[in-house]
Parts: sequence; structure tokens; C-alpha cells
Amino acid sequence: MPLVTARRTGLVDQVIEQLRASVASGEWPVGQRIPNESALVESLGVGRNTVREAVRALAHAGILEVRQGDGTYVRATSEVSGALRRLCGAEWRDVLQVRRALEVEGARGAAARRTDEDLAELREVLARRDAALAGSTDEFARADAEFHLAVVRCSHNATLTELYRGLMEVITASVATGHEATVHVVDHGVLLDHIAAGDVEQAGRTAAAIIDSVLGDVPC
Repeated sequence: MPLVTARRTGLVDQVIEQLRASVASGEWPVGQRIPNESALVESLGVGRNTVREAVRALAHAGILEVRQGDGTYVRATSEVSGALRRLCGAEWRDVLQVRRALEVEGARGAAARRTDEDLAELREVLARRDAALAGSTDEFARADAEFHLAVVRCSHNATLTELYRGLMEVITASVATGHEATVHVVDHGVLLDHIAAGDVEQAGRTAAAIIDSVLGDVPC
């Protein structure tokens, strides 16, 4: 999404919103370095101080990370994502426990509120996940995380979905770390079957079993 020239009033707030939109839209993915200060000044048509204030505000919110001598990188897609990343840190067990709570509620909600269109999407995403088993660890990790995000999204709970989306990077990393264990846990097709059947309790239990199988291999 091209950056549009900011108006003179409320310049800092306008620049913050445009930078945030570039992150939220995926134009600047998590982990990517954003354009340097000179490029932003030219694109936005504002002064360097305005750009610096906007970047500083988004860094404080956890969306951007300023690395001295290297540049500014996207750290999270939203303030919620940034806060969750700070809270969970990089401990695999911590991430898995948070995943369990979110995925169980997501699966229960999906079983209760999924639509026919949701089911079609879930089947498509699951097929991509299963196909990725023959690929690289990173490819499988992304596909597996996308399936679980799709399940949570089918709960039609915007807050739950945003919370889960905020952890996607660390969730994907946790899948990659436990790739061998993840492959051999409960068949994800069983979870989809329970969601399709509208079985709230079984969907929740299956989602929990998927994570518990992996947690069992993680030292306390």
C-alpha cells in the first residue's frame, strides 16, 4: 500500500496511522526492516522529527524495534501483539501453554459458530498443512500455524483471533522447534471433523490433546 502524503494537521498521529497500516496490511511483514528515515520523509512529505516521533511511538507500543546502526524492524502487527510477545518471551513451554488456552477456546467457538464457508476454508488450509509434511521444517511450521489460526478465526471471536494472531511468529517458531513431535500428535483431521459436526466438547478436547501431546515432551 503506497504511503500517501500527510496533511499538516496532526502530522505525527497521521504518520503513526500510516506506518501502522503498512504493518497491519502485511506490506511490511514481521521481521522485515522498514524503509529508512530518508525514504519515509520523502514518501510522507513530512520532516525528520515527525518521522522520528512516529517511529518512537510505535517502538514504545512494541510494533517496531529500533536497532541502532542497523535500522528499524517490524516486531509485531499491533499493540496487542507486541504486548503478548513481551509477556510470553521465548520459552517454548510458556508459548505452548498460551497456545493451548487460545486454541481450545477457538476450537470450541468454531464448532459452535462455523459456517459452510468456514469449513471449506479449513479443509483447504488442512490440505496445505498435510502437503507441507513432505517439505521443509519452516514450510510445515507456517502451514501448521496457519491451520490453527484458521480454526480460531472460525470462532468468529475477533478478540480471540487478534490475540492468537499476535502470537503467530512465536507459535510458528514453536512448531518448527518441535517439528518431529508435532507431526505425530493427534490427527488434525479429527479436530476438523468435530468442528464440522458442531461438537463443541469434543472439538475442545481434541484441540487440547494436540498441544498436550507436544507439551509432554517439553521439560519443566
